[in-house]
Amino acid sequence: MRAAIILGLVALLSAVSALPVDDRVNGENGWYIPQSDGSFVWMDMDEAEDMLSKHEELEGRISTNAVNFYLYTKSNPTSGQAISASGSSVANSHFNKNNPTRFVIHGWTQSQSDPMNTQITKAWLSKGNYNVIVVDWARARSVDYASSVVAVPGAGAKVGQMVKYLESSHGMSLSTLYVIGHSLGAHVAGYTGKTVGEGRIHTIIGLDPALPLFSYDKPTKRLCSGDAFYVESIQTNGGKLGFLKPIGKGAFYPNGGKSQPGCGVDATGSCSHGRSVTYYVEAVTEDNFGTIKCGNYEAAVAKDCGSTYSSVRLGADSNAYMVAGDFYVPVNSKAPYGNIH
Repeated sequence: MRAAIILGLVALLSAVSALPVDDRVNGENGWYIPQSDGSFVWMDMDEAEDMLSKHEELEGRISTNAVNFYLYTKSNPTSGQAISASGSSVANSHFNKNNPTRFVIHGWTQSQSDPMNTQITKAWLSKGNYNVIVVDWARARSVDYASSVVAVPGAGAKVGQMVKYLESSHGMSLSTLYVIGHSLGAHVAGYTGKTVGEGRIHTIIGLDPALPLFSYDKPTKRLCSGDAFYVESIQTNGGKLGFLKPIGKGAFYPNGGKSQPGCGVDATGSCSHGRSVTYYVEAVTEDNFGTIKCGNYEAAVAKDCGSTYSSVRLGADSNAYMVAGDFYVPVNSKAPYGNIH
């Protein structure tokens, strides 16, 4: 019923949209909102924000926003253990407070078993002993994108509460904690950081943070650079499914950040959007993405940053202590995508 109401609102608002096609700038005066069939519906910004505010009121009254957690370690690399904020649940699991922890958060339409989670989990466990906790937030699988968007703050709060519980009751270190989110999951990661407290989580990695229905000038309602000690954004479908303007303290623009080589026409943007995950997995395992420092993000998008490589690598562990600003990242059209071997 809820989805039907929202779909009706979207249809109604898009029907009365005032902006001519040539005047539309995605993320600036409205959004092209993705649909479950791969198409997009334009909504003017004021209309979309009015719709979101109405839906947020509904969300507060009847929200169902299930969030579950699955732990993977070297002892159980392919079969996740369901854990919850109870002593016996964590005590009876393979969680080890002496190992660094990685939370992984999927995006719209995805689930705990999505290849993104499998690949990132495998990448980190190949590097050593980690607690990898895959987050499954059920509202991401709403047929309506707007319904998933308004569930982001609540999902992020629940992840944040789990982080605080593991720190206070099981000795998990925040100083080695990474929270990694793709698309809508990047904003869930942002709300996780806001819940835990400004700058307390060590690192948040935003993999092509979702653009539709999020505003650059409203950082309290999206992933922003204050949500962790260090926030890195890897932007691969900027201006369409993902943000083009820099979101993190360190913002990386593979191939200029809009589209990715090897993706062909990519009318929906899904191939380029997903490349942020592919690149990050390769960066964790291979550390092979060289970068070129840019004066600003416009130069990164224009690929106008010169040819001198910096000492910074995309996705590197050391970035939290040495990175600020915008970086152009040359990439290949097929694996290995990184350009340094």
